[in-house]
Amino acid sequence: MDIETSATTPSDAPLKVAVILGSNREGRFGPVVAAWFLRRAAGHPDIETELIDVADTEPPATGAAEATARLARADAFVVLTPEYNHSYPAPLKHLIDRHFAEWQARPVAFVSYGGISGGLRAVEHLRQVFAELHAVSVRDTVSFHNAGALFDDRGELTDPAQADGAAKRMLDQLVWWGRALREARTRHPYGA
Repeated sequence: MDIETSATTPSDAPLKVAVILGSNREGRFGPVVAAWFLRRAAGHPDIETELIDVADTEPPATGAAEATARLARADAFVVLTPEYNHSYPAPLKHLIDRHFAEWQARPVAFVSYGGISGGLRAVEHLRQVFAELHAVSVRDTVSFHNAGALFDDRGELTDPAQADGAAKRMLDQLVWWGRALREARTRHPYGA
């Protein structure tokens, strides 16, 4: 299945970035991290974001088909993941495994959060999964160690400088890879 959606997209058009919120646990911290990230991404002139929440794509939710269409439209992805038991959540794995062509020849960046490891072990597992799906993972990440202590009760970071800088570096890399791969897919569809 070929999902080339960017054949007529100008090379300098903003990237369509699907931001995937990877946890559906009750009481999850992910929406706080997602809101922070979406505010940062909104200031980047080269991207347009769209949030896909795994909680809306799992049965009995009715958003699975819509999520597929939104993934297919994306030029790039940012996965927001906690770390559960040294890895990433099962609903995220389910979303990833239900798709194949949507990930191919597209960049994936990561924002992770958790306890002392900040979700980095989950990210390392995800890199292996996305490599198998022919996606390109962006090297730099944003990681929140002991995340609950870093945000105030309004969802703002108490000391944002380091995370803001990491987000900018990651988004700049995502834009570079996203544009390069979008242009390559336009010239020669992946796998053709």
